[in-house]
Amino acid sequence: MATKTATAVKKVRELTDEEILKAPEKDYMSEAQLAFFRAKLVELRDQLLQNADNTGEHLRENEITTDPSDRATLEEEYTLELRTRDRERKLLKKVEKSLRMIDDGSYGWCEETGEPIGVARLIARPTATLSLEAQERRERVQKLYGD
Repeated sequence: MATKTATAVKKVRELTDEEILKAPEKDYMSEAQLAFFRAKLVELRDQLLQNADNTGEHLRENEITTDPSDRATLEEEYTLELRTRDRERKLLKKVEKSLRMIDDGSYGWCEETGEPIGVARLIARPTATLSLEAQERRERVQKLYGD
């Protein structure tokens, strides 16, 4: 009978949003919480990739129409779909960055202040890299001085 080695991966029970929110502060970014956010990010990444595949298939379908109004409507729909996919492409980069941050241990901590971002904020926006205060400060500066 084989014995388990120290390198064996330990299965962590998946938590729910409610359990994550009720967890004590000392459990912030524990193994279970990181597994929760990893699963959330992987699910989001998979959905974004599926959307991109669907768009590719949709655009390859040659809908032939002779009516200029119908053609204009189709082109507008394609433009809107491509614009949406472009936003999703940018989000996909943030998701990949967040997954790398989970791997290197920096996920859940503000890039500017080093303080916890907060579980509620990460549930709402799993790709957040700034605490709410740091994000608000950045937005005020951008509003005053532009980009």
